[in-house]
Amino acid sequence: MTIVFVHGNPETEAVWDGLVPHLRNHDVVRLSPPGFGSAIPSGFDCSTDAYRDWLAVELGKLAQPIDLVGHDWGGGHVVRIAMDRPDLIRSWASDILGAFDPDYVWHDMAQAWQTAEIGEQALAQMASMPAEARVERYVSLGMTKAIAQKVIAGANADLGRAILSLYRSAAQPVMRDLGASLPRAVAKPGLAIIATEDTFVGGETLARRSAERAGAKVAVLEGAGHWWMCQQPKQGADAINAFLANLS
Repeated sequence: MTIVFVHGNPETEAVWDGLVPHLRNHDVVRLSPPGFGSAIPSGFDCSTDAYRDWLAVELGKLAQPIDLVGHDWGGGHVVRIAMDRPDLIRSWASDILGAFDPDYVWHDMAQAWQTAEIGEQALAQMASMPAEARVERYVSLGMTKAIAQKVIAGANADLGRAILSLYRSAAQPVMRDLGASLPRAVAKPGLAIIATEDTFVGGETLARRSAERAGAKVAVLEGAGHWWMCQQPKQGADAINAFLANLS
C-alpha cells in the first residue's frame, strides 16, 4: 500500500514530520506541489486545474493502490482528484471539504491575495519579515518550532507567484462551482478531517455538509487548528489509520 501526502500553502513536506511515524502498514510518499517546496516547471500556470493535472501525473508514476491525503490546498487538489480522476486512487482524505460548500467565503488573507496590487503588497511584506519572525508566527498558529524552521528554510522564490496564481484561479464563484461535482467523489471511499479550531476552511458545519455530498466519513480532531498534523500528530494518524483499516 502507498499513502501519498500533499501539503498546501505556504508549506513544504515538513508539515507531515510528526504524523508519519504514527502510520501503519504503508509506504509513505510526500509530494510537493510546484512552488510550494519545489520548482515551478516551465509553462505551469499555477491554477487549481494545473495542480489537479500535476497531481494526476505524479500519482500515475506510483505503485498502486494509493491512499491520498491532503492538507490545506493539498486537500483541495486531493478533492479534485477524487472528483475527476478516481481511477488513480483507492481512497482519499482531505481537511478542506468545507471550502467546496456553496456558502464558503474565502478567509481575509486569501481575499487579499486574490486582489490585484494588494496581494503583491501582502506577499512583499511577508517576504521582508526576518526568518525568525516568520517562524514565531507559524508557531503561534500551531506548527512546532522545528517544523516551522524547516518550512521557512524550504520556501523558494517561486512561492509568491504560486500563491497569487492559485488563489486568484479559485476566487469565488470558482470553488462553489467546483463543489457542484462533489457527488462524483463518492466513487472512492473518502474521509473528511475536521479540525475544530481551523478558521480557514469554513468550519465544521460546511465540512460535514460537503462530506455528506461526497459520501465521505468524518473524523473530528477536537481542539486542533489548521496545522492539526503538528498539534495532534498521533490523533491525526490514528484517524487516518482507522479509516484505512476499514477499507475492503
